[in-house]
Amino acid sequence: MRAIMKTRPEPGGEVVDIADPSTIPPGYVLVKPLAWSICGTDVHIWHWDHWAAHRIRLPRILGHEFAGEVIAVGEGVTERQVGDVVASESHIVCGACYQCRHGQAHVCRNTRILGIDTDGVWAELVLIPEANARPTPSQIPVEIAAIQDPLGNAVHAALAGPLEGRTVAVMGCGPLGLFSIGIAKACHSSTVFAVEKHPYRLQLAEQMGADVLLNPVKDDVEKAVMTYTAGEGVDVVLEMSGAPMAVKTGFRIARPGGRVTLMGIPSDPIEVDFAEDVIFKGLEVQGIVGRRLYRTWEQMQDLLVSGRLDVRPVITHTMGFSEISRAMELIDTGKCAKVILRPD
Repeated sequence: MRAIMKTRPEPGGEVVDIADPSTIPPGYVLVKPLAWSICGTDVHIWHWDHWAAHRIRLPRILGHEFAGEVIAVGEGVTERQVGDVVASESHIVCGACYQCRHGQAHVCRNTRILGIDTDGVWAELVLIPEANARPTPSQIPVEIAAIQDPLGNAVHAALAGPLEGRTVAVMGCGPLGLFSIGIAKACHSSTVFAVEKHPYRLQLAEQMGADVLLNPVKDDVEKAVMTYTAGEGVDVVLEMSGAPMAVKTGFRIARPGGRVTLMGIPSDPIEVDFAEDVIFKGLEVQGIVGRRLYRTWEQMQDLLVSGRLDVRPVITHTMGFSEISRAMELIDTGKCAKVILRPD
């Protein structure tokens, strides 16, 4: 079978021929992918940046976002069967640590991540644990099924508190920010502000339902938000970029008693005036990682199947499996959101 692998400690990757899985371990399922998706983490590994060079052990099959059909199951598998369409939950958890035993498996101390700590899913056949092969309703198209892992991140972040009737500021309109806009509108937020410096992504934010578009390069975001909200600030800030200025602005535009949810990952430490912008404002501040296992999957699929959430505008390009290099070049231009790979 073919797989997209990182074999050398340098930028790039390659499509290689490797042996098909010879056995299926107990508790695992064998899946034939129908679509794959590219995550920002995959881009870091592809470019072999400082983080990737210190985290990834080579050789490694890349990727952690996909959807496909179960074609065989291992001993002990009881909840998946041949013919099921499944998507990947990328976090393999231990089930035994304190967090796993107390309903917090999304922060399992022993998490292994597909495509990072173990071989990933960018291959023509994929072996994953039964629990990580999440069943997907037939109403969900396969290209959307393939992006449920990152969409679940946004669902976890957005639904970490009430949204109905709330004003929401989404800081950063990459795929997670774009998803968050759609989720906020699906959950009946009143006004959604999209804050993004790239015009292309602001156009996508408008397609996802953002009410107010703000470009921090051209607009005074804090002044604009305060004007729109009569000086109160927004009820909810969803910080999805990790950019230092966006984080700082997010804390300033949150109203006293509001919520700031942080999911964007900063490259470096960020200084925040905790006295003025957090403590004296009585903010609720949340750090979000991954998806709540498996409550977030249920919430996400309910939004998709009901038709309240349409994420199709976020899928901007579809390419063949062997076009991975061209897909990465496209992502580097910034003129795309989610890029889907399909079998050649």
